[in-house]
Amino acid sequence: MSEKRDFYEVLGLKKGASDAEIKKAFRKKAMEYHPDKNPGDKTAEENFKAVNEAYSVLSDPEKKNRYDRFGHAGVDPNAGFGGAGGFGGAAGGGFGGFEDIFDMFGGMFGGRGGFSQQRNTGPMRGRDIQKGLTITFEEAAKGTKRDIKLNKYVQCPTCKGSGAAPGTSKKTCPRCGGKGEIHTVQNTPFGQFQSVSPCPDCNGTGKIIETPCPECGGDGRIKKDVTLSVKIPAGVDNDSVITIKGQGEPGINGGPAGDLYVIMSVKPHKIFKRTGADLHLEIPISFNQAALGDDIVVPSMDGRLSYKVPPGTQPGTVFRLKGKGLPSARGNKKGDLYVKVVLEVPTKLNSKQKKAVEEMAKEVTADAYQKKSKFAETIKEFFK
Repeated sequence: MSEKRDFYEVLGLKKGASDAEIKKAFRKKAMEYHPDKNPGDKTAEENFKAVNEAYSVLSDPEKKNRYDRFGHAGVDPNAGFGGAGGFGGAAGGGFGGFEDIFDMFGGMFGGRGGFSQQRNTGPMRGRDIQKGLTITFEEAAKGTKRDIKLNKYVQCPTCKGSGAAPGTSKKTCPRCGGKGEIHTVQNTPFGQFQSVSPCPDCNGTGKIIETPCPECGGDGRIKKDVTLSVKIPAGVDNDSVITIKGQGEPGINGGPAGDLYVIMSVKPHKIFKRTGADLHLEIPISFNQAALGDDIVVPSMDGRLSYKVPPGTQPGTVFRLKGKGLPSARGNKKGDLYVKVVLEVPTKLNSKQKKAVEEMAKEVTADAYQKKSKFAETIKEFFK
């Protein structure tokens, strides 16, 4: 009997991983196993489903808490006695080891442990889907709207998701009487026992479709190209996830649709480097500007800014322009802009310019350089 993999293991994480680590791991794994990158690969398709299922639980604080406490039983709506605090869950622990024994007898005693397995024939939520979206740095800074195209399952417009042709409806399965399961009696060396199995006629749903919908063939859904408008808030970063409720796959038996997760990717900027909501920038200045001070123009995402470089500014000095960074995706506070000044040394001097530099060197002696004077004294002490 195959055992469901641990959700943390599916995402390549250890238990207790942070929300950011979970989000990053999900994006990496989802991209790795995405059907578009692995056409026809059934193993990749199953891994993709497992990654989405794991993320849907671990990204939800309430579900994650239940999963951390009780394992799969804490988040399985059909767990029955294996639910939170039940006999088969992580909290109960004591009775789970008997499963393999009952499986050896081919599902005798009416399922596991002598109890009929609970079946979900009611409304079921549709699967979540994900889509990657790349935007420019400027779009991430200001926020924008983008249209995305999806080829996904949608509710069949002809039968409204029922699967039955218009004017008809599902019928109670005559074989199982609507129960969705078949009871059979087995004679064994241990006596006569009853086993339970899903009804093969209705696949355990308790309903059959006598006249399938001509458009969807009884599935209740069709694949269709869909265009959605996505509102992207200012301040999004790489691996940010925008959730669009109800735009995943349609539900089953009237259940709600799943959600769409849009995974953001932001192109790098030509001059700005980003750390969260803060921006970093290097600006070259001349010796004159560093020594005497000057008003310089600083580019920002809000336009041109003016900043006064104080006299005696040293190379590598970093100035902070508060509130001139990017908006925070989680609030109204803006980050800061950090400007690092880099001394630019002339590389092409004519004879007149060289002479001027030489004259300056004669006038600007070592005592004008604080660091140079201290270094000279240190050298003298070293050679003593």
